[in-house]
Amino acid sequence: MIPNIVPSAKSGKYDPIALHQVSPIGLFIFVVIMILMVIATAEMNSHHVSDTIITAVAVSVTLLALYILFALKMASQWEKAVVLRMGKFQTLSGPGMFWIIPIMDSVTSWIDHRVMVTPFNAEKTLTKDTVPVDVDAVLFWMVWDAQKAALEVENYRSAITWAAQTALREIIGQMALADILIGRHKMDADLQKIIDERTTPWGVTVQSVEIRDVVIPKDLEDAMSRQAQAERERQARVILGESERQIAASFSEASKAYIDNPTALHLRAMNMLFEGLKQKGALVIVPSSAVDTMNLGGLSGLVAMGENLAKKE
Repeated sequence: MIPNIVPSAKSGKYDPIALHQVSPIGLFIFVVIMILMVIATAEMNSHHVSDTIITAVAVSVTLLALYILFALKMASQWEKAVVLRMGKFQTLSGPGMFWIIPIMDSVTSWIDHRVMVTPFNAEKTLTKDTVPVDVDAVLFWMVWDAQKAALEVENYRSAITWAAQTALREIIGQMALADILIGRHKMDADLQKIIDERTTPWGVTVQSVEIRDVVIPKDLEDAMSRQAQAERERQARVILGESERQIAASFSEASKAYIDNPTALHLRAMNMLFEGLKQKGALVIVPSSAVDTMNLGGLSGLVAMGENLAKKE
């Protein structure tokens, strides 16, 4: 069967048998022979040849033309024609031109050996954790044995589609929703294996299966979104707590440097106070214990220095 074929008048679908009933080259030879026969008949009439001879020649030439018309077939480069003789398998013919015996022989199938693409889906199928999902997938396959494809199954295209769909439903029922969403590669491999096992007896091999889309119910999608947001907030809080722990550890480590060095602690406190006073309109509250520890005169001078700097800015 080939994709570039004419539609059937009854069903509206493509009918490869109807397309190949008469080959273009056979039709051309038939027309040429009939034209030559008409010319030859007119020539014999002009020479007063007997009607019996003219009729015999016309009948013979017509039968020859009809034989060529129906006996000469032509298959495309990617095709194989399945020929039956008196209802039994005779041979596979093509690609190119070949001959059959009209009435005795019949071409029942034209098998396309190119890679085919078949979309299929599973709607409202329950997962292992009872979640209804819609899954769309694409199947890439090809016929490797035209004889089996024609004789072992009635319609191998339809059979492949149904086999792929049932396999997809089977796989979905064995997997949880989370595994389907994050494990598409494993799902593709499992589908290819199952479908290939079913289609190999028909002379068909599956090259690959690809999941295109997984659709889940809207309510469940919203719930999963809220769950993901809550998880992100939890991780943010954990990271913040870890940062606070690290800061506290750093302060604890830094405090050890001031234990036996009060002068360094005094200078650090004055530096922090100075940095605060540098900001315009800054209000610095200093504990009384810090004032007692520091020199009051030094503190007053530091404040005055900060005010001068603020005015200059």
